Amino acid sequence: MGRVHDALEESGYDGHDLEQFLVRLLFCLFSDDTGIFEPRGIFETLIKDRTAEDGSDLGQWISHLFDILNIPEEKRSKTLDEDLAAFPYINGELFAGRLPIPSFDSEMREVLIEACEFSWDAISPAIFGSLFQSVMDKDERRSQGAHYTTEKNIMKLIGPLFLDGLREEFDRIKARKTQRQKLLGEFHCRLAKLTFFDPACGCGNFLIISYRELRQLELEVLVEMRTNQQLALDASILSKVDVDQFYGIEIGEFPARIAEVAMWMMDHIMNNRLSLEFGQTYVRIPLRKSPHIHFGDALETDWHEILRAGNCSYVLGNPPFVGAKYQSDEQRAQVRRIAALGGSGGTLDYVSAWFLKAGEYVKAGTAKIGFVSTNSITQGEQVAQLWPLLFHKYELEISFAHRTFAWGSDARGKAHVHVVIIGLTRRDDAPKERRLFSYETVNDEPSESKHSAITSYLFDASGLKNRHLVVTEISKPLNGLPKLRIGSKPIDGGYFIMSTEKKMSCCRPIRSRRNMFIPTLEVRNFCMVAFAISCT
Repeated sequence: MGRVHDALEESGYDGHDLEQFLVRLLFCLFSDDTGIFEPRGIFETLIKDRTAEDGSDLGQWISHLFDILNIPEEKRSKTLDEDLAAFPYINGELFAGRLPIPSFDSEMREVLIEACEFSWDAISPAIFGSLFQSVMDKDERRSQGAHYTTEKNIMKLIGPLFLDGLREEFDRIKARKTQRQKLLGEFHCRLAKLTFFDPACGCGNFLIISYRELRQLELEVLVEMRTNQQLALDASILSKVDVDQFYGIEIGEFPARIAEVAMWMMDHIMNNRLSLEFGQTYVRIPLRKSPHIHFGDALETDWHEILRAGNCSYVLGNPPFVGAKYQSDEQRAQVRRIAALGGSGGTLDYVSAWFLKAGEYVKAGTAKIGFVSTNSITQGEQVAQLWPLLFHKYELEISFAHRTFAWGSDARGKAHVHVVIIGLTRRDDAPKERRLFSYETVNDEPSESKHSAITSYLFDASGLKNRHLVVTEISKPLNGLPKLRIGSKPIDGGYFIMSTEKKMSCCRPIRSRRNMFIPTLEVRNFCMVAFAISCT
């Protein structure tokens, strides 16, 4: 797909049109191998058999197909080419609007055929969105999984946020001896009313995995209901959980559209599982419902316009991490405005703005929050700037938390970020037991403990008189010494960092002790100058 992208871009077909073309092409490739297009392989056959070897008419055939996929079968021309007529009506606005026709040559045609021959049914939509996004940037196109957040880490958030509780409730209902069928039906209806909102959704990984787990739970409910009395075998009326229960905001248009398509892809996979269980083919084509993925800046958007807080069940995701020293002027201004920090803007990480927006949002509803964050918001001076607002202004409580661990991808050589996961709920809805997951090292598996309260520093607050207590900064040293303006930290552009070669040239060895050195006068002066600068 990267080669398809590059070839089209080099031909002059770029920007928004190229992004839309690739998203539509992705859907066709996936549909061709998973049964959305029947018989399977008709898209590959169309490209191989009906287009000229020199690629001169390939763009026209694909553009014509995109038009056909947006026209209901009963409204199509009676003289339509039979190969095109074999394709189903898709809807969902995926193919709405015509795109300029791209130009192909023989080499570009071969690249596309190669993509058609790949087994797209082996790709999980959970990973595919992020990988597909990397196609758009040659510099970002690395080893497989470079942008993929592991499902294991996503489960660490959605488990305690909602999934564990739903499964526990399901287990209690299964164990009932009376009114079991009635309670299963009510539980099934409740699953269909849950709503999920990711205000920094990217390519939709959190929404995709959440949808998959909700559909899997629904399937288990349906199977359990069938064991007690005969269910109707029409799969189309069995499943009530659908993609329109999921909402997102994404600042990039291309990943936003990828999130939509990936959600439809996951929907089809789960429909196949339902079909296998109940012995019939179930395909939601044409697409009648769509995930609500909005293109825009989440910090400048009124979330209530996307989904009213009173109708939202869960706010979740992995908002962007940008330290205060690395934020753009616009980002710093956003954090300063949302946190009402005044002129200085404080030292809050960019992710803090999502916590505050979410806190304000859930005041008007009962939604629960679960976000991944850099661990910096639970350490040092950021705690006093952020947490009193969450605790007192928005009246939130920590319902669960993962202490610091390494959050990364499956890519080789990919640097890990040290993060925490924090679940928040309105004080009135706070559970009696708060779940805390701790790690011996950042790469270990967590151990779980339960407490009556958790502090903003993510430790047990059960025995504390004030669980909301934070350490605040003061302007003068308590002991009357001169004020230290800045400590030693490597943000000076490397001027105060000494290389091995410099160290060896500026130090003389102690002959009596192996591998020990005494700094020369030059080095001692260097250190004194650095200390003096930090104090003035």
